[in-house]
Amino acid sequence: NCELCPVRTARKEPSELRINSIKINNLRNIRCADIEASKHLNCLYGDNGAGKTTVLEAMLILAKGRSFRTGQVGALIGPEADQFLITAEINHQDMSPVKVGVQRSRNEWQARRNGENISALSDLAADFPLVLMEPNSHMLISGAPEVRRRYLDWSVFHVEHGFLPLWRRYAHAVKQRNAALRMNDAEMSSSLEPALAKMGMQIDEYRQTRVNRMIDRVQERLEALSPRVPKLSVRYQKGWSGDDLAAALASSQARDLERGMTGPGPHRADINISVKTHLARECLSRGEQKLVAAAMLLAQGDAIADAARRPVFLLDDLASEFDGGIRKKVLSAALDLGGQVWVTGTEPATHTDMGITDARMFHVKHGEISHGSPLGLG
Repeated sequence: NCELCPVRTARKEPSELRINSIKINNLRNIRCADIEASKHLNCLYGDNGAGKTTVLEAMLILAKGRSFRTGQVGALIGPEADQFLITAEINHQDMSPVKVGVQRSRNEWQARRNGENISALSDLAADFPLVLMEPNSHMLISGAPEVRRRYLDWSVFHVEHGFLPLWRRYAHAVKQRNAALRMNDAEMSSSLEPALAKMGMQIDEYRQTRVNRMIDRVQERLEALSPRVPKLSVRYQKGWSGDDLAAALASSQARDLERGMTGPGPHRADINISVKTHLARECLSRGEQKLVAAAMLLAQGDAIADAARRPVFLLDDLASEFDGGIRKKVLSAALDLGGQVWVTGTEPATHTDMGITDARMFHVKHGEISHGSPLGLG
């Protein structure tokens, strides 16, 4: 049977978003690749280090302007030139295809959408509601609060269209207040607090609403994957004490002046994931943490799909993370959300037990990508 793909008996209508094609030039060990994708399931297989994950990385760069594996641009640039280039054609249901591209060198970047320059890489994100599940996804449970904030904000961004500009203004105001704090300018710091507090409260409201709606979904997804994992408590921590952020900022000013940075606010928020009275990262095994992370990411897909933006799922090295039963459940859940799925593995899929007539295989070897024929039931 197929290592990567589950038995399928039915499928939903085509997704609202799919990647029709993607071209990758000089990204890590991929010199030049041109991939024509299936609108449903795409399987990349090959040895470890062949470049499979780099294909998924290229999609994340188009969606977020950065890699999920490194913050160093130099590590992404291959040996063929002093920059990399990624372009793609994406298709939104009932809309004309959109062409996007990102070119990056060590010091400069350029991005375009339908031939027009984009002033911020994050402006591409609206075109790419992606959900990534990869070997380090367990950091959603065991990692720093920043990991969980990014997870939450990616969900909010694709549901609430006003969130990104609000977050940009808030982040800019925090930088201004931090600069005033470092100059020991209490008057300037105080003058910035009303606007900072108003924006922070709006961000908190967006997040609170999203977490409240996702809590039940996470538990449902977890029980479907493995009912043996203990029931979770998921609670949003807003990043300050009390109900009023303005009051929290005022009372924290002396401490903030000493530290030279703003303490209270949504930039310090977290998602508390616990089992009874213990944090999940302290009482769950690594395998259980991976299951919880998978449930959270599927719930993230639910949230994005609820906003009529069915996401593309990127499932990296799924076979090494879960046994066959869990693997099939995860992949089936991603496919059932109605979006396009990309999955990597070391072994090729077979031509049987697919239930999807247009899945496509790609063999990746030393950065070279060979197109496979569409898979079918024969």
